[in-house]
Amino acid sequence: MPKELIFLVEEAEEGGYVARALEELIFTQGETWEELKEMVRDAVRCHFPEGEAPRVIRLHFVREEVLAP
Repeated sequence: MPKELIFLVEEAEEGGYVARALEELIFTQGETWEELKEMVRDAVRCHFPEGEAPRVIRLHFVREEVLAP
C-alpha cells in the first residue's frame, strides 16, 4: 500500500482543472479547485480496494506560462 499518491494538476484549456496520478492510472477533473479536490478523493476511493488507499494525497499544481522576450 503506497503511503502517498501525487497528482499533477494543470489548468484545463476549456476551464477548470485536470489531475492525473503519477504512479497510478487515475485521471479526473473539476470546474473549481474545491470540486477538483473532491473528485480526486473520489477517484482514489474508487481506484483502490477499501483499506488500501494511500494515507496522503498530494496535489502538485503546475502552471505553464509563455512569455514574449
